[in-house]
Amino acid sequence: MITNNTEIEKLIYDEAYLYYPELFSLAASAVQHKNRDFENDIRISDIFSGFSDWPVLLENTAACALPFSALNGRKSAEQFNVFKIRSDFPILEETIDGRKLVWFDNAATTQKPKCVIERLEYFYEHENSNVHRSAHTLARRTTDAYEGARLTIAEFLNAPKADDIVFIRGSTEGINLVAQSYGLTQVGEGDEILISQLEHHANIVPWQFLCKKTGAKLRIIPIDDSGQIILTEYKKLLTCRTKIVAIAHVSNVLGTITPAEEMIRLAHTAGAKVLLDGAQAVSHLPVDVQALDCDFYVFSGHKLFGPTGIGVLYGKTELLEAMAPYQGGGNMISDVTMEESQFKKPPHRFEAGTGNIADAVGLGSAVTYVKQIGLQAIYRYERALLEYMTDAIEQIPGAAAIGTAPDKSGILSFNIKGFDSDRLAALLDREGIAVRAGHHCAQPVIRRYGFEKTVRASLALYNTFDEIDVFVSALSRILFGVISTLSS
Repeated sequence: MITNNTEIEKLIYDEAYLYYPELFSLAASAVQHKNRDFENDIRISDIFSGFSDWPVLLENTAACALPFSALNGRKSAEQFNVFKIRSDFPILEETIDGRKLVWFDNAATTQKPKCVIERLEYFYEHENSNVHRSAHTLARRTTDAYEGARLTIAEFLNAPKADDIVFIRGSTEGINLVAQSYGLTQVGEGDEILISQLEHHANIVPWQFLCKKTGAKLRIIPIDDSGQIILTEYKKLLTCRTKIVAIAHVSNVLGTITPAEEMIRLAHTAGAKVLLDGAQAVSHLPVDVQALDCDFYVFSGHKLFGPTGIGVLYGKTELLEAMAPYQGGGNMISDVTMEESQFKKPPHRFEAGTGNIADAVGLGSAVTYVKQIGLQAIYRYERALLEYMTDAIEQIPGAAAIGTAPDKSGILSFNIKGFDSDRLAALLDREGIAVRAGHHCAQPVIRRYGFEKTVRASLALYNTFDEIDVFVSALSRILFGVISTLSS
């Protein structure tokens, strides 16, 4: 694992000496360390006391405090009561191979607070029924809970009214619903749909389907090397042929926060409608759909500390009212004959059949929980965590982060030279650290940087600076070959 390259040797030596001084012989004193001549001095393997035995020693040696420049951010985040928040999430007490779980896979899904778990339990013990279609007590309780969750979410997004909120399975279904129910009637041959290079596959494939059905063209908004959308190129792409602009509010790979408000204003000037994919935004920063002036907004509940299988589509009232149903069945009709059917007004028009009632109620509880903490406070805290982690990763030899836009959410994608990302994630898992490896369902943006996959560490309100220290220490030990040696 150790190269002959002088600069890399020096960096590895410095890192190891700072974190694990016990590994070095007495000859490698602080004075000698300070004055070492790396052009003519001995190799790193000569510095260690008993080099063949040092991995075992390192496994039993506590690392020194990591000297990262983001300590100021750590200090400024002390007012955020993360330990109280952590006590709300039972799964954070889980251990993996005897090590406490470090959950850095929040962009894939978030963990659930006790209030959500208990709300689901209460629902099934005291309220369970179908909604809207009965006069009995449990039906009234369930309907009140279900529609109450809709109102809670509308207030959370600052939607004009609760009926602008459609319950769906998640972001993917919401985008498909808009592409089919709105797009098929508004997009024709020669028209154009704009998406960016940042997009998750869920915000690419439905528009490809629509273009194939209608003869429209899919145009791609480029990003710069930092991972931010190039607004000048976006402006050039906007024409009278542009009918829909669909972009991520926050990138699921890079964490880039896109200039959504400006992009929406420009799209409206060109006569286009805008869909924002908010899957990676709603748990990390305040979202105000009226201030944004987006036409559609989608998100998945499980990325907002809510249950899986439930999500939200917000749509402007006049657009939802003009859209045809996405699916047919019970609950979405007002009258049915053998010849034709009449449909309810939105949102029920788009909620055919028995919906995911319990999890909609659970999502309402998750939203209430996040609102009580405050998204501005969450954003500031996660920003400090991200800066701390970024500084740490930058000091690891061979590590290369992708996505360095100034305005970012708590996502860091990186690779380490010489390490397969899947192997790296598997080794981290042995240390109890959960990260995601692969293309993250966003192959175009990964390939924009010349990779097929990366390691992604993603943060949430319950993560800590200490967890980042554990993470970086594990990466350093992997770099030295310690973890693989001890685990083999």
